[in-house]
Amino acid sequence: MKAADYKVTETIKLQDVATHEDFGKKDDLEDELDDVSKDLADIQNKLYAHGKYAVLICIQGTDTAGKDSLIREVFKNLNARGVVVHSFKVPTKNELKHDYLWRHYIALPERGKFGVFNRTQYENVIVTRVHPEYVLNENLPHINAVDDITPAFWDKRFEQINNFEKHIAQNGTLIYKFFLHLSKDEQKHRLLRRLKKKDKNWKFSAGDLEERKLWDTYQNCFEDAINNTSTAYAPWYIVPADDKPTARLILARILLEELKKYPDIKEPELDDETKSHIDAYKKQLKNED
Repeated sequence: MKAADYKVTETIKLQDVATHEDFGKKDDLEDELDDVSKDLADIQNKLYAHGKYAVLICIQGTDTAGKDSLIREVFKNLNARGVVVHSFKVPTKNELKHDYLWRHYIALPERGKFGVFNRTQYENVIVTRVHPEYVLNENLPHINAVDDITPAFWDKRFEQINNFEKHIAQNGTLIYKFFLHLSKDEQKHRLLRRLKKKDKNWKFSAGDLEERKLWDTYQNCFEDAINNTSTAYAPWYIVPADDKPTARLILARILLEELKKYPDIKEPELDDETKSHIDAYKKQLKNED
């Protein structure tokens, strides 16, 4: 597989994109993921020492798409100091006092680190588009009722998100956006599993079933967001998500392939003065006792 196989470079129809791929046995996939995760850890260590780039990984998908477990498994071998995960939920009162991108901006990774957004700035053109009444909570000028939220409003938000991503990309943040593409049948299976297994019950909410009724609307909104915001500086990748081990490996391999395109990410060399005294420093340490 290659990253290009999943990258969105032209207008797509989600219904025409596969939700399942078979790469082999689960144990083999998990072993390969472990290797790829270690390679990512090596790059992250270099990124930290290099200190000139940040990496932002944005993960979107429907409920039960496997976002949490994917983040756990893909980044398990990375140094905890170098990876910061943010899960964006319903905006707080304080967040609603700012523009909708503010909470995402302040959560951006610093140079040298990986930042993972579990749900992202795209909630503001997906969930709020399915439920436009949520926009009223933002208390925006000239938006006093749902009828004031026109198609032009969403076009403007796409433009604002593109500008936001372009700005941070131009200032050293490498952006990779992943949509975990789950089928409706597989979501049904996973919701039933939540109900059947006692240790998974806590994840279930009756609201999940209400949102499921809006499946087609959500798919249309995901599709529209992807088509309007997949850019050279912040591309979207559509990852088949019906099989969790496969989805995890695909995302990890895409990330590894793309990051390898930056050969300048490497540890800085010691200055000549320090280099010239390395043997003396070794001798000093060995002779301490």
